[in-house]
Amino acid sequence: MPAAPSIDFPSAEPRVSGNVTAFPLGIEGPMLLRLRRFGDHRGHFTETFSERDFRAVGVEGVFVQDNHSLSTCAGTLRGMHFQVPPRAQGKLVRVLRGAVLDVIVDIRRGSRDFGRHVACRLSAEGAEQLYVPAGFAHGFVTLVPDTEVAYKVTDYYAPDCDRGLAWDDPELALPWPAFPGGPVLSDKDRGHPRLRDLPPAF
Repeated sequence: MPAAPSIDFPSAEPRVSGNVTAFPLGIEGPMLLRLRRFGDHRGHFTETFSERDFRAVGVEGVFVQDNHSLSTCAGTLRGMHFQVPPRAQGKLVRVLRGAVLDVIVDIRRGSRDFGRHVACRLSAEGAEQLYVPAGFAHGFVTLVPDTEVAYKVTDYYAPDCDRGLAWDDPELALPWPAFPGGPVLSDKDRGHPRLRDLPPAF
């Protein structure tokens, strides 16, 4: 399994509410969430979503749809995806089985962080979640076979507003791990434009 880049947290203080601790990631908006896990001889229990506590740490929007993907091969790359207004989506991403390297890119024109990215390793064992606000392109690559990812979104899938960003845009230099033969991609994900060619949307 290729090694995922280590994640360095900025010095900003984490936000805590209930069983949720939110770590800012150096770009305004996205956060890595760590959820308290309760374990005993039977296994463990995690409160995976609490509207009250998630809102208290800064997770915005009303989530209206849950999605679930299974990637059978390690090195499966899904991304970089987003929806444009008026159907822009915020996302709350977690891994149910396996592990991924999750990458997001700020595509908000005028943002001080425009074109910058953050990357986080998410795993079923770690019980992390990544909050991705609207205005970011999002993608992940699976680090082990048979990885399952679930994510909540703040608007319904809208084909007319569905867009993508090139996962291999050389100007972004996204930190994908190397896999023999390269990542496993859909035909759709091979054809997304570079950031410089994206029409302004946010």
